Amino acid sequence: MQLTDEAKMVREMVRGFAENELRPIAAEIDRDERFPHESIKKMAELGLLGITIPEEEGGSGMDTLCYAIAVEETARVCGSTALILAAHISLACQPIHLFGSAGQKEKYLQPLASGTVLGAYGLSEADAGSDAGATKTTARLDGDVWVINGAKMWITNALQADTMVFTARTGGDKDGTRDISSFIVDPRTEGVTVNPITGKLGVRGSTTCEVVFEDVRIPPEDLLGDPGKGFRQFLTILDGGRISIGAMALGLAQGAYEEALRFTQEREQFGRKIAKFQAVAFTLAEMATRIEASRHLIYSAAIKKEAGENIISASAMAKYYASETAQWVTTKAIQLHGGYGYTKEYPVERMWRDAKLTTIGEGTSEIQLLIISREILTEL
Repeated sequence: MQLTDEAKMVREMVRGFAENELRPIAAEIDRDERFPHESIKKMAELGLLGITIPEEEGGSGMDTLCYAIAVEETARVCGSTALILAAHISLACQPIHLFGSAGQKEKYLQPLASGTVLGAYGLSEADAGSDAGATKTTARLDGDVWVINGAKMWITNALQADTMVFTARTGGDKDGTRDISSFIVDPRTEGVTVNPITGKLGVRGSTTCEVVFEDVRIPPEDLLGDPGKGFRQFLTILDGGRISIGAMALGLAQGAYEEALRFTQEREQFGRKIAKFQAVAFTLAEMATRIEASRHLIYSAAIKKEAGENIISASAMAKYYASETAQWVTTKAIQLHGGYGYTKEYPVERMWRDAKLTTIGEGTSEIQLLIISREILTEL
C-alpha cells in the first residue's frame, strides 16, 4: 500500500522516537509497573497526543492512517506506551471532538490535544463489559446539577488523567440503551475515587483503574452531546477505537517478528543458523504474511474512516485479525527463541503478554466475530 508523504514522515518520526526513547525503558516500566511520564511528555511535544484532532481545536490535524501508524510504531517497541496513546486519542479526545460543544472543546479538548493533560474514557463496569448497554452508573438531576453514582472498571489512564469521558444512565430505562448519556469529569472532583489495579499480565506500564462515583456533582455544561445519545456515541467511538487497538496488535506482532528474525539468524544449532532450517524459515514466512495481511486490513479501515465510509465491519475485521495475529506471532516468536524466549532476557515474552490484551480490549475477538457476522448477513 502506497503511503502519503505525511504518513511516511510520521512513520520515520515515531520509529526514531520509539527506538531512542522507548526501547531503553520498555522492560523497566513493565517490570516496575511504572507509568512513563517522561515519554508521554515528549510525545506531547511531538504533537502525537492530538494527532487526529484538527489544528483549530488544538491538535496536529493529521488523518486516521497517520494515527494508526503512530500507534503501530510505538507498540513495535512498547505496548504499554502504545495503549496510553491509543486510549488518550481514540477514547478521550475523539468523543469531545465529535460530540462536544464549542465551550467543551475549548475547555477540555484543546488541553488534551496539546498534551497538557491526559485523558481517559469510562465505559466498562464490573457487570457491563461486552454488554456495555448494561451500564448501572446513574446520573440524576438535582436542580440543574447532575449527581453521579456508580463505578467504572478497567479504565486506562484514569490515575494520570485530568479529563475523563464516561457514560451513565439519565432515565428510568434500567435495562435498555435509550437513556445512556455521556459526561465529562475531572477525576479529582470531590466524590471520585480512582483505585489502581495492579499485578496485570501485560501492558504493565499503562495504568488500569476502577473509578468510583459517590454523589459526584457535575454542572449541566459537562453533559456531552444530547441526553440519551451516549450509547450511539460510544458505538461510533468504538468503531474507530478498534483501528487503534488493531494497530497496537500489528506493532506488537511486527516487533516480535523482528526479534525472531534477528535471533534465528544469529543462533546456531547442529552447525548452522537455525533460520536455515525449513521449519523455522516457514514459520518466519507465515509470520511475515499474517503481519502484512493485518497491516492491509488496518490501513484500509483507516482510509475508509477518513473517507467517511461505514467502517463497522472493516474495523472489526482489522481488530479481530490483527489481534489474533499478534497472539500467534508472539507465541511463535517465543518458540523460536527456545528457552531464551521464556525469560525476560529477550523482549518477546513481554510482547506476548502485552498482545493478549488486544484480543480483549475494545471488544473481545468473539464480539468482533459477532459484529462481522451481523454485518455480512445484513448484506444478503
